[in-house]
Amino acid sequence: MAKIEVLSSSLVPAATNEISVPRLELTPWDLPLLLLDPIQKGILFYKPKSQDFQTLIHHLKTSLSRTLDFFSPLAGRLGTIENDDNTTCFFVDCNNAGAEFTHAIVDALSVSDIVGPTYKPQIVSSFFPLNGVANYEGVSVPLLAVQVTELVDGFFIGCTANHAVIDGTSFWHFINSWSEISRDQSLVHSYVPPPLLERVFHFSRESVAKLKAKANAETGTDKISSLQALSAHLWRSVTRCRNQLSIQKANSQELDLVLVVGTRSRIPLPNAYFGNAVHVVKTVANECEILEINGLGYAALKVNELVAQHSREATINLVEEWVRNPKIFNKTMLSTFAITSSPRHNVYSADFGWGKPIAVRSGRGQKSDGKMTLFPAAEPGGIDVEACLAPATLKAMEADAEFMDAVTI
Repeated sequence: MAKIEVLSSSLVPAATNEISVPRLELTPWDLPLLLLDPIQKGILFYKPKSQDFQTLIHHLKTSLSRTLDFFSPLAGRLGTIENDDNTTCFFVDCNNAGAEFTHAIVDALSVSDIVGPTYKPQIVSSFFPLNGVANYEGVSVPLLAVQVTELVDGFFIGCTANHAVIDGTSFWHFINSWSEISRDQSLVHSYVPPPLLERVFHFSRESVAKLKAKANAETGTDKISSLQALSAHLWRSVTRCRNQLSIQKANSQELDLVLVVGTRSRIPLPNAYFGNAVHVVKTVANECEILEINGLGYAALKVNELVAQHSREATINLVEEWVRNPKIFNKTMLSTFAITSSPRHNVYSADFGWGKPIAVRSGRGQKSDGKMTLFPAAEPGGIDVEACLAPATLKAMEADAEFMDAVTI
């Protein structure tokens, strides 16, 4: 079995140490995430043939330091203030304590071992630093940690970023800024893997278009988007396969669907806004309704209605309500089915100077049975779905003709 060896680990501060804003307050979008896991996303590359790998490591560390000049919160830590009423205030202390940078190596693993298997190899989770660390622990651990894992013929840049400070859009903004600066310049912890299985399902542009057309045709409308149709397809498929595996069928069961809805365009926020700007929203449907009485269109319409509810006014009301009645998310609140991340994130522009990424994968942060992580596919218009499910459910989905008919092999 392949084993990871850590070759070096150090803290990388911002290059200039010029802190224009020493303290940033966390928003009502940030604070509910304190008890949850950080964001863990990474990208896979082939090794450049024209450059020694130690030179590449030095180059990435140097360019990371320069990038942190523009993203000073990520070089800081969380700060706290204890109030007289026994409450604690969290904020970002932009103290330039540094981001963590780790260089690791796996001698017996190649690119094909990562992208070739049907199921995502468990070792991929070890390509990310700070496994098992919660967001609130940012008071003592870096808000950003990077691990570059060297393979036989490639390398993986795994990033762990504190989710109370940054959301998916800001995360990929940072990654693409780092890669742009990189182009312009010519600790792994043991853990017990969860009893879950992960696989990436690829949906081509044509396949997604067919799902969208079917959903709109079934509902006699044209307002269901490609992403809403795909979300409904995933929701119905996971529900159907879980139902098949259940000893006692419960067709009257209420089913949750949790979505992460971006609020940047709804406010709207300026392009330079950096931090969290998402709401976690939920809709409920009866199992019998989405599996037997109605089809894809009904489920897609439920998703569409959920998204449509979150107008600018509704978004502002939610923020104001949170200020009046703060609620912190807990891992025990995780839904049995959730769709996270976004195929609109700018993933494949992250060219550090050696070509575009080959693939994108996530770490084990926030993983639970029923979590679907969406990424843009390498080919334009396609969507990759990283499904995290109980092994029996995932196997059932692979044998489910209706689900697999939309999957591009």
